[in-house]
Amino acid sequence: MSSLKRKLPGDNGERDGQPGSKKSCTGGKRHVAALILARGGSKGIPLKNIKMLAGVPLIGWVLRAAVDSEMFDSVWVSTDHDEIEKVAKAWGAKVHRRSPEVSKDSSTSLDTIQEFIRLNPEVDVICNIQATSPCLHPFHLKGALELITLQGFDSVFSVVRKHHFRWQEVKKGSGELTTPCNLDPAKRPRRQDWDGELCENGSFYFTTRDLVMKEGRLQGGKLAYFEMLPEYSVDIDVDIDWPVAEQRVLRYGYFGRNTPEMVHLMFCNVSGCLTEGRIFMSVSGEEMVSINTRDTMGIRMLQKEEVEVVLLTSSADPVAQKLSDKLAKKTGCKVMEVGEEPLDVLKKEVEQRKLDWKDVAYMGNDIPDVNCLNLAGLSAVPRDAPVVAINSAKYTCHSVGGKGAMREFAEHILLQKEKANRPQELLI
Repeated sequence: MSSLKRKLPGDNGERDGQPGSKKSCTGGKRHVAALILARGGSKGIPLKNIKMLAGVPLIGWVLRAAVDSEMFDSVWVSTDHDEIEKVAKAWGAKVHRRSPEVSKDSSTSLDTIQEFIRLNPEVDVICNIQATSPCLHPFHLKGALELITLQGFDSVFSVVRKHHFRWQEVKKGSGELTTPCNLDPAKRPRRQDWDGELCENGSFYFTTRDLVMKEGRLQGGKLAYFEMLPEYSVDIDVDIDWPVAEQRVLRYGYFGRNTPEMVHLMFCNVSGCLTEGRIFMSVSGEEMVSINTRDTMGIRMLQKEEVEVVLLTSSADPVAQKLSDKLAKKTGCKVMEVGEEPLDVLKKEVEQRKLDWKDVAYMGNDIPDVNCLNLAGLSAVPRDAPVVAINSAKYTCHSVGGKGAMREFAEHILLQKEKANRPQELLI
């Protein structure tokens, strides 16, 4: 989970030296706030804003980017729904509980933003971030805000470059003929010879308090745009469905400042992750658990890429303990017993290998795993984990424990490795 205290590379950590701390015309510090609008009533997908997308609640993607940018004096979610409020707070945001008057289907974003500003008079600059833009990164927000704080623009919005030839719409039966809007058909340019056009992608809108309250608009005054590459311009509301969005986010989403370039070591809790957490008892009284072959294949995939996998058993789970030798033989993994606080044992293992926790992956499924889930560079829980564990993990699997969750997390780890090895110019 993101922390408000994290720093971007190159930041000196002094709030007064950051662009967000530029003095206002009254001599005080300008308060820069991020605001994500997340109403509970979605017509398309119920509670879409907190639906899991690539292992993270949809709104969690933009909250992580906003918090980790360290460009904001406050980060807010405006909502009318209890569950969205819980998720927002878990991801480091404050909550503006919007009134019924601005929670209607007919309410506009401007209505809600104006209400927020009236109730928060300290806010001088506001950034309205779209909850449905999960490929937003901190560097996008930092670059856009600096146009206001360092270059003196009044409002900045995000755009994407598109190469679409547009034609005039004609109504059926009108007898009219269509005409080109942005090209000469006799001289159709090649894509490489045409700069294309800039279109709003809806990711964010920076503006000043005066523009919103005095002029009733988000764009105006000295106006600028911030161009985002197409791979980051994912808008679930408009042009993409959920499965396609997940694939885009897994490749281009922001997974947090501590995402490792390479995982060297993975810890996996056997009970509830590698198994279903159930104990089967035979007529003769023998106790058994089952392990999915998809999960053991996931372990082998990691081992093939030189990731050491260590399986964890608990003194509170005697069946898993009895299986230790068989597990070690079948998977080729070291099997360790941990107590009520796994971190007490595992931090020694990490130190012995001369690794940092950012180079470690951890898969757990309950309260004892929380500290390790928070500390690891990559961490995951099965879909059926309790909320306290889900809120501490960086990734929540689609699969439940013992039914492919380990395999899913292994694929996620290997995808992050692929991203780290991609040419840098493709990532910025």
